[in-house]
Amino acid sequence: MGLLFVAPMLLLFLAFRFLPVIGALLLSLTDYRISGKWDFIALDNYKRLFSDGMFGDALVVTLTYTVIFVPLTVLLSLGTAVLLHRVVWSRGFFRGVFFLPYVTSIVLAAVIWKWIYDIQDGLLNSVLGLVHIGPIDFLSQSSTVLPSIAVTSAWKGFGYSMLILLAGLQAVPKSYLEAAMIDGAGTWQRFRYVTLPQLRPVLFFVLVIETIGAFQVFDAMYVMTGGGPVHASYSIVYFLYDSGFKYFDFGYASAIGLVLFLIVLIVSLVQRRLVGRDD
Repeated sequence: MGLLFVAPMLLLFLAFRFLPVIGALLLSLTDYRISGKWDFIALDNYKRLFSDGMFGDALVVTLTYTVIFVPLTVLLSLGTAVLLHRVVWSRGFFRGVFFLPYVTSIVLAAVIWKWIYDIQDGLLNSVLGLVHIGPIDFLSQSSTVLPSIAVTSAWKGFGYSMLILLAGLQAVPKSYLEAAMIDGAGTWQRFRYVTLPQLRPVLFFVLVIETIGAFQVFDAMYVMTGGGPVHASYSIVYFLYDSGFKYFDFGYASAIGLVLFLIVLIVSLVQRRLVGRDD
């Protein structure tokens, strides 16, 4: 009976998740052309990929972006969740306000933040000008473009992780905190030694989903910078997009996608080892 209830979702998963992965694996072993003709070339796409300097550059960009984006988003989500957990008045209103960017289109968010970063008429440079700083061309300098995009993506997506962490905070037994308070633990000690250990399963989940999202970044880079300047914001998924939909090299694009999947899987397993090992 249990299998009967889960059968519809299982069939959808097989049809729209599992089978496309198998199809991508088979496609990556071929030289598939837009005309529909293909030749079996075994592992040639993978050999070509690992000797492609563009892939190495895209991997470095993606890893750098991930290192910036994930801690920023997790800290922003955790800090906001802690503040909301302490708020009693209009808590639902503030939840909605902070969650609103998450349901906003990433394209719309990218366009808005592109204007904020604009060197001539942007809001940020106007504010910096009041204290005689700048103007700074945030999206046209290699040193600032990835942090700028990471801030945009963090603003856009932190609301979801915030709600997950807020639910985790509300699930921490109050008796643990009261016992620590009776023993003389201060606010930071209660948070460090009681709340955080109880949040570890939730933090692990948030860390994994934000890392996966970081490795899949494309939309913000496509809208805000087009991969520039000089490929400084050219991610792996952007590389995959160009290979598949600009040059119609579908087999090569499938190989890129599968390698990206393996990279994300390895990173997730490392995170599982470091953060969620006892859960």
